[in-house]
Amino acid sequence: MNGNPTIVSIEGVTKRFGSVVAVDDADIEIREGEFFALLGPSGCGKTTLLRMIAGLEEPTEGRIVIDGRDMTGVPPNRRPVNMVFQSYAVFPHMTVAENVAYGLVVTGTPRAEIERRVREGLDLVRLSGFADRRPDQLSGGQRQRVALARALVKRPRVLLLDEPLSALDAKLREAMQLELANLQARIGITFVIVTHDQDEALSMADRIAVMREGRVEQIDTPGGLYETPGNRFVADFIGKINLIGARVVGAEADGVAVEARGLGRLVLPHGGGAAGEVHLAIRPEKIRIGRERPGTDVAVRGKVTDWAYYGDISHMYVETEAGPRLSVIFQNATRRTVDAFDIGDPVWLGWNTADMLLLEE
Repeated sequence: MNGNPTIVSIEGVTKRFGSVVAVDDADIEIREGEFFALLGPSGCGKTTLLRMIAGLEEPTEGRIVIDGRDMTGVPPNRRPVNMVFQSYAVFPHMTVAENVAYGLVVTGTPRAEIERRVREGLDLVRLSGFADRRPDQLSGGQRQRVALARALVKRPRVLLLDEPLSALDAKLREAMQLELANLQARIGITFVIVTHDQDEALSMADRIAVMREGRVEQIDTPGGLYETPGNRFVADFIGKINLIGARVVGAEADGVAVEARGLGRLVLPHGGGAAGEVHLAIRPEKIRIGRERPGTDVAVRGKVTDWAYYGDISHMYVETEAGPRLSVIFQNATRRTVDAFDIGDPVWLGWNTADMLLLEE
């Protein structure tokens, strides 16, 4: 994947609506055959950016290049992309086959070619036995697959997906995440998805651009974003994390020395030139919890204030003597693992400094 050429290049793109800056100087390169996600909270500019790739909006500044061609002034129907909208936009008065064929009919594709492509498209999304049904006879997941087939039969170089799973219930949504990822891997075309759901992006995408207030904060693989977030916002947005205030007090041969609130002096493996006030971050699953003091680099006493049981895992909150309230996630071998701790129980928490991150924002 790393050696694939760039198929979508977003170069210094800014989009203003009056005084509102929806996208602010975005630079992104999306590779051919990649599943790429634009991730961020509502209002961060991700959908506006997707619409500019589609040609539904024009950049105020900068340019978008698709498959080596500058798209400035190129209308949506002349771009080598197709888009699946959040609402699916399937036509209720048409059969599944007619819906899938619609774009081909509009462009004057020969009838025999349409029939062949529709069959291929329905096979691709596992709806080959549903050609004569109407949308009101389908489930939400099946309607979503109809919209996908309709986009794919046009053979776009890039498929754009705008929150395509947001209308589905949780269980179906999870199943469709796997279906989309498997479909993209089979057909090999570039997918660009917009989502506000971090789990959705982490489970499907090869790389993710995290956006905030119109700006791209970080672009990386799911593992890279989770393990080495570039700033506090990304760390907090991708998964659960504990943040502890600290101050840099010096440099060491093997890292940087900090004075952490309630934890004293710690040396963290950090290669940057951090200074002043910082945040120390530790993922909840990397914290050990027990009755006895652990043999870890960092150990702190606390009291259980809340916990939630999720079957395979438990999520526990501990008010520490160091000050911050920390969350801990651990696997449940049996239900008795949870019952071993009650609200109000004294416990020890421990973790190693190698598992901590130093964040300057």
